[in-house]
Amino acid sequence: MSDFFNVFLINLKETTILEYIAVVFGLLSVWYARKANILVFPSGIISTVIYIYICFFAQLYADMGINFFYAGMSIYGWYAWTRRDANKKTIPIRWNSVREQIAGIAAVIIGFWIILWVLWILKSNDTDYISSYIPYIDAFTTAIFIVGMWFMARKRIENWIYWIIGDLISVPLYFHKGLVFTSFQFFVFLILAVMGLLEWKRMRES
Repeated sequence: MSDFFNVFLINLKETTILEYIAVVFGLLSVWYARKANILVFPSGIISTVIYIYICFFAQLYADMGINFFYAGMSIYGWYAWTRRDANKKTIPIRWNSVREQIAGIAAVIIGFWIILWVLWILKSNDTDYISSYIPYIDAFTTAIFIVGMWFMARKRIENWIYWIIGDLISVPLYFHKGLVFTSFQFFVFLILAVMGLLEWKRMRES
C-alpha cells in the first residue's frame, strides 16, 4: 500500500498544469451533467480540447479521437437540450426503449472492432504497443464512452451505466500510463456517475 501511495505522489508531482485544468473542467462537466444542467456542455468542451493534446503525447490515440467526438457531441447536446418543441418543452429525461438498448450494445461491439483496427494501423510499427493489452482496453473504453456520450446528449438515463463501466476501466489504464491525476479524475467520475444515475432516476420518477 505504501508503494502505491509513493508512486501516486511521484506521478502527481509530474502532473502538468494543463492536465490539472483539464481535470477541473472535466469534473465540473460531470457535476453539471448529474444535475442535468446545460453548463455540462461548455465546461466539457474546454476539458476535451485540452485532453486531445494530452492524449496525443500519452499515445492514447483512441481517447484522443473520442475527445474530438466529445467536443462535437457537446455542441450537439447543447443544441438538443435547449431546443424546444411545438409545446415549448425541452427534451425530457427518460429510459431507452428495448430497441435503443440493443442498438447501444451493438454500437459498442462494432465500435470496439473498428477502433481496434484503426489503432493497429496507426501503431503498426510499434510491436510493443500492438502486442500489449492497451489497444484492446483503449478501444473498448472509447466505444463505451462514445455510446454513453450519445445517450447523454439524448438525455437517456442509461448513459450513466456506460460511464460507470468506462470509468471502472479507465482508472487503472490512466494510472498505468502515468497520468495519475487523470486516473484520480476517473475515480471521482465513477462516484459522480453512480450519483448521476440515482439522481436522473429520481428526476424521471418525479
